[in-house]
Amino acid sequence: MMDVTSTTPITKTDFNFSGQTSAYFGKVRDMYGIGDDLMVAVVSDRISAFDVVMPRGIPFKGQVLNGVAATFLDSVSDIITTWKLATPDPNVTIGYRCEPIRLEMVIRGYLTGHAWREYALGKRTLCGVTMPEGMKEHDRFPSPIITPATKAEEGHDEDISSADILSRNIVTPQIYAELERVTHALFARGTEMASEKGLILVDTKYEFGMRNDTLVLIDEIHTPDSSRYFYKEGYLDRQEKGEPQKQLSKEFVREWLMSHDFMGLENQSPPELDDAFVSVVTTRYIELYEKITGDTFHGEESISPLTRIENNVEEWLSKR
Repeated sequence: MMDVTSTTPITKTDFNFSGQTSAYFGKVRDMYGIGDDLMVAVVSDRISAFDVVMPRGIPFKGQVLNGVAATFLDSVSDIITTWKLATPDPNVTIGYRCEPIRLEMVIRGYLTGHAWREYALGKRTLCGVTMPEGMKEHDRFPSPIITPATKAEEGHDEDISSADILSRNIVTPQIYAELERVTHALFARGTEMASEKGLILVDTKYEFGMRNDTLVLIDEIHTPDSSRYFYKEGYLDRQEKGEPQKQLSKEFVREWLMSHDFMGLENQSPPELDDAFVSVVTTRYIELYEKITGDTFHGEESISPLTRIENNVEEWLSKR
């Protein structure tokens, strides 16, 4: 198990990079605008669940997310233009500034997580999409379903149907049709790559933006924060026996929080993550990195990670 004291987790940033014009602090990523056309994404070690940021960071989590996202962004550049230009630091991606589309394009191959919780309540429609009768938790859908969510500035994202997206003029019908087409293509690519590594890509989300009237893939893709994975080996056997699936995802964090009576409800405060559980989370994130990329994870240990990040970003900007 990882030594959670070997590096200082990044829970807050406050950079002033050369040419910086803006700063936005998200749940996990802090976005710094450089000039008119660049964004520096600093991937922190913050962890969120039920749309609530936990009070303690997870060592190496940001490096895992950044590394996995960079790998997958590079792997889909033939499907869609991505925002990524460079990864000058283990916690940093630099890319093009885009006008974000305020949607999360969620795609689900299996009846798991939020979809299952809705299904178990008796609902058979999610975001305007009909789910078949007679399914069990973790069963595969006949074909992947897209269940979008509005991208909230704060608080909870909300499910939304394609009809509501169009009636609210969030995007044009032409752009939404392209969003759905690209989402299916990205999920197929991610599914193929996961299968090669003995994993099942269960569900995930994609975010998009516009740059010079062109649709661009932004943010992270196929990371343990944005995706859920099962182990392929033994999946069918576990389904037939009604056993829980072996997962590589953030769902185990949600389950731990629920076991401590926290679901992000009003007036609930998240429990403190103890050293033992933080070590488990770090280990699980690294396991997914190594499993999905096929590479050994070499974490950059640092007592002063913010200084390292600032130096690496400034060096890249100076050479641009």
